[in-house]
Amino acid sequence: MAQSNPPFMSGVPELLLLRLLDRNEMYGYELVRSIRDATGEAITLGEGVIYPVLHSLERNGALRSKRKAVGGRTRVYYSLTKKGRQRLEKLQNDWRRIQGGIANVLEAPGHA
Repeated sequence: MAQSNPPFMSGVPELLLLRLLDRNEMYGYELVRSIRDATGEAITLGEGVIYPVLHSLERNGALRSKRKAVGGRTRVYYSLTKKGRQRLEKLQNDWRRIQGGIANVLEAPGHA
């Protein structure tokens, strides 16, 4: 069974949330499902991981939230701010740099 939150995942929830919210506003559980579906179930993050990251991003001005009544319930929908888009761009650039470096090591010929 895959480990649900290995140590190298630090920062990944923030990147995934910002990227998904760059496409559409969403509520918390919708984000949980979207991450699972978009990653082919390679990454599954529970609400206990998602909500603290959402709240932190909102406190830091990267997200805004609004309550909407849906089917007799109230849901909190999150969307990106300008600061959130800037943060997403930085994280994407960092991830691509790190991903490239790791790929270089993994694809390098073995040493004798």
